[in-house]
Amino acid sequence: MSHVGAYVALMKLRVVELLLVTTLPALFMATYAQNHAHRFPPLGVTIATLIGGTLAAGASNAFNMVIEVESDRLMKRTSNRPLVSGEVTEKQAVAFSLVITILSLLIFLIFTTVLATVLTLLAILFYVVGYTIWLKRRTSQNIVWGGIAGCMPVIIGWAAITNSLSMTAWLFFLLIFFWTPPHFWALAIKYKEDYAAAGIPMLPVVANIKSVQKQMWFHSILMTATSFLVLASAHLPWWSYAITALLALGFGTQLIKISGPDSERAALKLFHWSITYLSVYSLVLVLATLVAKHTV
Repeated sequence: MSHVGAYVALMKLRVVELLLVTTLPALFMATYAQNHAHRFPPLGVTIATLIGGTLAAGASNAFNMVIEVESDRLMKRTSNRPLVSGEVTEKQAVAFSLVITILSLLIFLIFTTVLATVLTLLAILFYVVGYTIWLKRRTSQNIVWGGIAGCMPVIIGWAAITNSLSMTAWLFFLLIFFWTPPHFWALAIKYKEDYAAAGIPMLPVVANIKSVQKQMWFHSILMTATSFLVLASAHLPWWSYAITALLALGFGTQLIKISGPDSERAALKLFHWSITYLSVYSLVLVLATLVAKHTV
């Protein structure tokens, strides 16, 4: 890995991609809510929000790697990360994290709104301090509350357009909140031995598969309900409900299988389906908003 590549790896951009996927529909829906005559969010604000969001999430991930470097040494899945391999020192990683944090906040402040900037700072602080330092090693419900950081891009995108937050924005926030635990626990089932080796009490490490599945059902049902509430709050067309129902059916079908004989394989399929759910749903929100605009 090149030296530049090592710094990029600190940002965990594959994880950041999904955050951007949910930011985009928030920009579209906020623009529609603010002025029905506008079909697309302002290009400058959109670019600034996506770049600023990438840097903010990347900074959070880089701080996370610094804090968890010793845990990463104990997990096969993370044993090749730049700090573990020595390609980047901890001092270099901290400096890099601080620089892109400041750059992110400046981009939001200059090109978007004060509220979006404040929310971005809160998201970084919550992920680094609230989740990584405080929650992750103290409770098996760590990802439930720590997942709030992953919900923030939705309201940040909304605030970048309107400098305010609406019911639709908060419902979208809740959708991501309920989506996160089954998404992450599915991955944790696959890598529970890694988490156990690092002493991290992820739910699949400390509970049996039936108990994990039960809690995943709880969050998945609420995720589906809030998915429909977002559509209703944004006054989107009927076909968006039909597609959402199909996505939820697919999600539930995969969730049923994780307590079967090959739970790890089923969990990995559910993990990938959860990404499909959120990605397709986000695309539906964008397209449905454009259609709604067209018919106004």
